Amino acid sequence: MSALNFCLDAHPDLASKVLYWPEFSSANYSAQLFTTLLKETGWHQEKIKFWGKETLVPRLTAWYSREEKSYSYSGVVNNPNPYTKSLNDLHQKVEDYTNQKFNSVLLNLYRNGNDSMGWHADDEKSLDPRAGIASLSFGAARDFQIKPKDRSRKLINIKLNDGSLLLMKSPFQEDWLHRVPRRKNSHEPRINLTFRKLL
Repeated sequence: MSALNFCLDAHPDLASKVLYWPEFSSANYSAQLFTTLLKETGWHQEKIKFWGKETLVPRLTAWYSREEKSYSYSGVVNNPNPYTKSLNDLHQKVEDYTNQKFNSVLLNLYRNGNDSMGWHADDEKSLDPRAGIASLSFGAARDFQIKPKDRSRKLINIKLNDGSLLLMKSPFQEDWLHRVPRRKNSHEPRINLTFRKLL
């Protein structure tokens, strides 16, 4: 299936960096995977320090690595869990589909529209800067927004649907920020998996 290049006309410089497949998996397969991942994942809620105060991250997370690699961001240290069969199967499908290589995955559970992720770039030194990041979504559709770091343009909004796959290719993280904003009218949960390659 060809990628839907949502930004080709208005943002030609993004055409080679962001690819989106809105129907990566079927509705039945997505529903089955959502249920499986919800039950088998070791979800927890991390704490981060913001302006000197400790606060709960507004979503649940879990970190899995094929190579037993830890991952740190915003003061949070994620110790690796071994891959499950479901994650192994998904990992292989995503690699085959995107022609990219990964060795770990961060799972996020957005329980409802109050859960979110703020503006950031996945540019930690532990990540392979030559590798892309593949974002796979199951459950409720949520907005995914991107904007340039230099604030030279308005943000771009992409609706990440159930069963969709978005690929951020290198060097997207160098120049762009992204987030998942709060949405009060969203009441259903969403599971997002971001496949990454750590050094």
